[in-house]
Amino acid sequence: MQESILILDFGSQYTQLIARRVRELNVYCEIHPFNKIPKIDASVKGVILSGSPFSVRDKNAPIPDLSQIRGKIPLLGVCYGAQFLAQANGGNVEPSKIREYGRANLSFIDQNCHLFRGMNTGSQVWMSHGDTILALPPEFEIIASTNDVKVGGYQIKGEQTYGIQFHPEVFHSTEGMTLLHNFVANISGCMQDWTPDSFIETEVERLRQQLGTDKVVLGLSGGVDSSVAAMLLHRAIGSNLYCIFVDNGLLRKNEFEKVIHSYRNLGLNVKGVDAKSRFLEALAGVSEPEKKRKIIGNTFIEVFDEEAHLIQDVKWLGQGTIYPDVIESVSVNGPSVTIKSHHNVGGLPDFMKLKVVEPLNTLFKDEVRIIGRQLGLPSFIIDRHPFPGPGLGIRILGDITAEKVRILQEVDDIYIEGLIKHQLYDKVWQAAAILLPVQSVGVMGDERTYENVVALRAVGSTDGMTADWSHLPYEFLAAISNEIINKVKGVNRVVYDISSKPPATIEWE
Repeated sequence: MQESILILDFGSQYTQLIARRVRELNVYCEIHPFNKIPKIDASVKGVILSGSPFSVRDKNAPIPDLSQIRGKIPLLGVCYGAQFLAQANGGNVEPSKIREYGRANLSFIDQNCHLFRGMNTGSQVWMSHGDTILALPPEFEIIASTNDVKVGGYQIKGEQTYGIQFHPEVFHSTEGMTLLHNFVANISGCMQDWTPDSFIETEVERLRQQLGTDKVVLGLSGGVDSSVAAMLLHRAIGSNLYCIFVDNGLLRKNEFEKVIHSYRNLGLNVKGVDAKSRFLEALAGVSEPEKKRKIIGNTFIEVFDEEAHLIQDVKWLGQGTIYPDVIESVSVNGPSVTIKSHHNVGGLPDFMKLKVVEPLNTLFKDEVRIIGRQLGLPSFIIDRHPFPGPGLGIRILGDITAEKVRILQEVDDIYIEGLIKHQLYDKVWQAAAILLPVQSVGVMGDERTYENVVALRAVGSTDGMTADWSHLPYEFLAAISNEIINKVKGVNRVVYDISSKPPATIEWE
């Protein structure tokens, strides 16, 4: 039985970060909406209540039913979670006179409290709340304060129930990991034995039990998620896994051949499908970004379905769904507003009557990479930058032609290889070249040119939700620009994108 920490989500932007920090302590955890609490059994060792954009004073404030948790297993309320426990038990929570946001220091710590064991008075913490607990119920004891917040933390007498007004999960809380370790290991008694090796072992066995001798078909993309999912399934069911890698004509230069070769060296049963002309024909004359995405997605499904039907008695579709996708689909406020269709083909069309198996749906992206290394995947797959499902199709602004694809593939190859050569690739979360629907005047030799403009993009991020543009060295940008213009026929101008997300997205379409 896998022991775990349960995190109840009230809609905080930091909820996933709490989970990632708990996982870093080699403790398995799951996030569930506050109003969809699973049955608490012996495997659940402790519960954490997240923060929230709501105030406990709001008419529609989230109210969880903690009857199977409170006083029975360790409970930690963070920010809103702490305020809710105080307010629900007769305390007084009021709007802060000054909104408390940013760094603060703990001026008092109860050194006898297990939650703060090993932490120091003066420890820096991160505050982010608009309400303050002004009065605690009689059975609540203050265990931490700052100069501005008297009730920085509390414990309920006779219970392993705690509340803190700060966020231990963020980097700015310098001893936050000590506090979380105290809660999950010392107070909740977790063994801290959830490791990549243990995950592989248990997941492979689970897949064997689930799939038996059934056949599974999986669409490979060359990316991290589908590759790791394939390797786990391969370990579980061997040649009963059928992988299909579709060349949509919108991949990077030579990527199809390179990736197919690498998969076969890993022993995967993989079939490459050259569908370049089919995708280009379907996209002919289409410029609208969302329409392009849908055409690429639908064409992929058609090709994939045709290939899957060539395999007899397939019962399962393997997918590389990861945990943030699962969390988003059952979030407190429902899925986020759609800004654009997901980069990867999502959902299963009705005409594909297959059951779905998702080996990675409990893992975060960084955990998927760790598992992939343990499984022996090559670094050019594990460490590669995120690459969208529609590929270069959403990096060619306007309509797509074979000539535009050729130009962008050449530009992209020079840019990415240049980042690798100058040891900048691993310092960037994602890099892309974009072919603009703009032509500009240039001079090459004694001739006037009127050719294409390309934009180079590089961003730093941890999860892709927010991103800052990367400050690549001027010397590097000058050298790459010069090489692109000299070597790629059809390009005479290179620009660099210095916008961050938000307000801009990482991809241009």
